[in-house]
Amino acid sequence: MKKIVVLTGAGMSVESGLKTFRDADGLWEEYPVQQVATHEGWLADPTLVTNFYNMLRRKCLNVKPNEGHKLVAELEKTYNVTVVTQNVDNLHEVAGSTKVIHLHGELMKVCSSNDPDDPRFQQLLTAENCEVEPGTKAGDGSLLRPFIVFFGEGVPMIEPAARETMEADIFVIIGTSLNVYPAAGLVRYTKPGTPIYLIDPSPAVGSGIDNLTHIQKGASEGMKELLKLLDSHK
Repeated sequence: MKKIVVLTGAGMSVESGLKTFRDADGLWEEYPVQQVATHEGWLADPTLVTNFYNMLRRKCLNVKPNEGHKLVAELEKTYNVTVVTQNVDNLHEVAGSTKVIHLHGELMKVCSSNDPDDPRFQQLLTAENCEVEPGTKAGDGSLLRPFIVFFGEGVPMIEPAARETMEADIFVIIGTSLNVYPAAGLVRYTKPGTPIYLIDPSPAVGSGIDNLTHIQKGASEGMKELLKLLDSHK
């Protein structure tokens, strides 16, 4: 069974109604990134940060996977699929994808603020219990913080993502401009000659990548076209 690695960015979830952080009307317009997505912001006002992510979780609970998410999950019927996502929502999992690597953390998880990557103190929140009371402690006595990779922090899941990419027979990129590092560097880990498909409506992204097929559409329409192309190459 051929292995497909799918790298997804904010454009994957836009059709589901989630704002991207970088768009003109994105979340950073309303909340300065320094306040809600940096370690310094967390230290300065953990209550503000906790409440910001409580608000994001409430918004996310009303959002459903779009057809693009579902078609990515359907690839598992005929391929060995790993999804590597820059998104912190869980829409890939809700759509049915079974192997998802989250590079930038997971909105529905909280963790120790002393050591976010210690699995002993990570907690998965539920739809019924998605809010964290400011001041709540993790198992190690530190404040519970969002399980989100803040700006300036390391990206521990990039190494497993790179290992998966090195094994890919086909590499698919959906809804990311390839400007966000270190995720954008993943394409360099593909084996020589690996077919690369880029699904993104923007015309200028992806130039200079070998073996690239650019499907200039949004996630759902682009995935439909990709499935046709893959079927024709079988």
